[in-house]
Amino acid sequence: MKMEYILKDDGTFRFDRPDAIAAWCKSNRIRLYATTLIWYAQKPGAFQRIDGSGQGFADAYRNYILAVAGRYRGQAVGWDVVNEPVAEDGDGLRQCLWSSNLGQVDYMRRAFDHAREADPTARLFINDYNLETNPRKRTTFMKLVEGLLKAGAPVQGIGTQTHVPADLASGAVAKAIGELASFGLPIHVSEIDVSLKRGRGSMDDAELRTRQARLYREAGEAFAGLPASQRFAFTVWGLRDKDSWLRSKSENPSPPWDEPLLFDDAGRAKASFQGLAEGLSRRG
Repeated sequence: MKMEYILKDDGTFRFDRPDAIAAWCKSNRIRLYATTLIWYAQKPGAFQRIDGSGQGFADAYRNYILAVAGRYRGQAVGWDVVNEPVAEDGDGLRQCLWSSNLGQVDYMRRAFDHAREADPTARLFINDYNLETNPRKRTTFMKLVEGLLKAGAPVQGIGTQTHVPADLASGAVAKAIGELASFGLPIHVSEIDVSLKRGRGSMDDAELRTRQARLYREAGEAFAGLPASQRFAFTVWGLRDKDSWLRSKSENPSPPWDEPLLFDDAGRAKASFQGLAEGLSRRG
């Protein structure tokens, strides 16, 4: 559902693959959650050509969101409306094509307003990463959410990607989920994986795998402990280790191979699967 595929350089739309995903979900009675409408990293040619055009840019921005979110109206249960808006180090917000044309916060406010206009029934989320590992980034993110809500933006849920290293201190994931839940909005653990390689340091593989299982358990338990109205979804970012984005050439070009997921390369359940199952079963 990303702009990189849907929006062609000539400004026309390409919906064949998104439509196939939506149809598959419908035929298999699976909820369709769509990601993402607006992402700082997007620099489509169709928008670059009207960069700096003022109202023309704003109109195209609205038309894109109306076309895409509106196409799946009544099908998508939710959207990542704004994805990864906070700077990498947590010091302020990202600069991007959208912020330079529409304002650093106003591009987000507009995105939520347009998404609500397009689909009054879908739940609208703001989503980011490193909220568990970088308290400064989490604070900036929460101030942004607070500001958007005070401004009347229809932010209806918070997504935390939860890409974390296996050596992350115990309690960090639970603390982040607890703080994000303080708004009373639904929480989406949206892309969880627990990297062994990123947390390797001086620990041996056996200790890292133990910690990995413990972090999955902690995340599951923290999510399960939320009020029922705040447990939106818990999404694992892949199933088998060999299919993980952390095995890509850019992330893991040579051995040792990362093993961040619930199932090994052969599809066998790991201790991390058992840990997550135990955590999610402890529902309040």
